[in-house]
This record gives sequence, C-alpha cells and structure tokens, in this order.
Amino acid sequence: MSKPTILTGLRANNELHLGNYLGAMLPMVDMAKQKTGEYRFNFFVPDLHSFTTPIDHGQLYEQALDNIRAYIAAGLPVGVEDIHVYRQSFIRAHSEMTWILSCFSYFGEMSRMTQFKDKGGGSDSVSVGLFSYPILMAADILLYDAKYVPVGDDQTQHLEFTRDIAERMNSRFGNLFELPLPVKKQHEFFGKDQGLRIRDLVDPTKKMSKSDETGKGVLFLRDAPDVIRKKIMGATTDSLESVSYDHDKQPGVSNLLDILTLLGGSKDDFIGHKQYGPLKNEVADRVVDLIENFQARLGEVDDVDILQKVEVSEEAMSQIADSKLFMVQEALGLRK
Repeated sequence: MSKPTILTGLRANNELHLGNYLGAMLPMVDMAKQKTGEYRFNFFVPDLHSFTTPIDHGQLYEQALDNIRAYIAAGLPVGVEDIHVYRQSFIRAHSEMTWILSCFSYFGEMSRMTQFKDKGGGSDSVSVGLFSYPILMAADILLYDAKYVPVGDDQTQHLEFTRDIAERMNSRFGNLFELPLPVKKQHEFFGKDQGLRIRDLVDPTKKMSKSDETGKGVLFLRDAPDVIRKKIMGATTDSLESVSYDHDKQPGVSNLLDILTLLGGSKDDFIGHKQYGPLKNEVADRVVDLIENFQARLGEVDDVDILQKVEVSEEAMSQIADSKLFMVQEALGLRK
C-alpha cells in the first residue's frame, strides 16, 4: 500500500517574508523531519499560479529556485527519498489535467470564490487565469491523490471545490481520484496553528503579503537587519498606552505579541505594560536573530545539489502525474 501524500506549495512571485516562513515553511519542514517514512511529501513551487496576478516575468524562473533554496535553508531534509521538490510548470500533466477538469467545472462555482472577488475587484480586465485558478489547484492535488493539504482561510473554498470536482468526476467516470480530507480534518491533522497569518506591520487589519506594493509593513527574508529593525520599531500600534492581547481593539500590538510568541517569547512578559517600545525592541531582536541565521544558512545552499534534487523529483512526479492523467484520459475516451 502506497504512503499517503502531503502536498504543499508557495507561489514564486516576489520575495518570501516572515509570515511565509513562520506560518507555512517551518511547520511543514518540521513535519517532514518528523514523519518521513510514514508519508510522501510533495513540496512544489506553483509557478503557473504566479502570473494570475501581475509579476516581473524576467524574475520568475529564478524566484522559483529561490523558493526551493529557502526550504533547504529552513532545514528541509532533501536527501530523504520520500521528500520531493519540484516546479509545477515542469510537470506537463498539471496543465492538461486543468483543461479536463475545467470542462466539468461550473461558472457559478468559480464566480462564488471569495479570493477571486477580492483580487479581481470587479474589473473587466481581470485575467481568466485568476478566475479559474482553483481548477489548476485542484489538478495539483488530484494528480497525486494528495490526502493532506495545508490550507489557510483564503484557500478553504478551493479545497472544497477540489473535493466537489473529484466527486463529480468519480461519480460519472468511476474511481479516478482520491479526495483530499475536508477542511476540518486538515486543520486537525496539521494542528491548531494551521493557516496562521502574520499581519502587516503598517496595516495590521490585513495579512502580511508578498505582493504589497510598498513593502513597508512586510518583513522580507532577505531584508538587512537595520531594515528589519526600522520596520518593527515603526509598526502601527495605537494610543491606548497599554499592552493587551486583543485583535479587535489592538490589532497592531496583538500582531507584535503573536510574532513574539512564535519566536519563543512570552506575551505575559509584556501584557499590562504602558509603553510599546520595549515590546517592539524585543520583537526586533528576535526577528533579526532569526533572519540573520536564515540568511547565513541560505548562503551555504549549493545550487548544484538543488538542481540535481529538483530534476530527480520532477522525473518521479512526472511519472506519477502522467499515469493519473492517462487513467483520466482513458475514462473520458481520449485513450485506449
């Protein structure tokens, strides 16, 4: 019996930031270290997803490799047989399966996707790719019969759609796909911090985002220590003059407390303080230490080793994905 698959990916648009690192990368790297042998881990770079919104296409290829470098610097044990690292666009079955699934998906389903409404903003010039990219995400998952997929709040609809389209295809054409677990079960499997979102330092009502145009409230993993410290010391707080953990009344202060806790500090050391400076200083010290250590490890990553691992993984994943694609093509009458 094959091992169940855990699949995760980070888009290759723009630089990675502290929220990506603490909320997505480190938890998955830790899980890979602990559970290799029990599961197959697919760490992929969804580079086809990257240009559903505007990006610098001249940087895309290198940014995809940068994501992989970051995973390795975060401690991903790439020498393990059950850990696969690959680029989405190098597995042709992703695109072919997406077209097939799109022909059995409904316009109404895509129209109800909250993320499309948020990013599209009702513009007539929004790309069709942004509208339909949940179908590509479904292909990413279903090609490998991935049972476990860590999803944040902004991706829950997409996972539910993946289950819906898989059930629809299975009902009509036979048992083609294994369904990923429902959102609740995913959260139980990955733990209570699943879907963690660090907030923007300037506007703590929104999550820290790679696509932020100013970058003033984003702690990028390649930022210099003095830049990191300046951003944290300038983080938006409030005029209440008392540190408390309340995301509604004090979102900026609460965001700083969340970061502190994630980096091994204690909220209790600052709750009730009348000044915000000591909290900011402590958070800045811890973030600078974390990112300096990460940058040092990143500088030690060997690009030759990366490309060798990626090429081996992409060959192995192509075989799995092509086999699933052929099964579907056969069921639909395209192959014999």
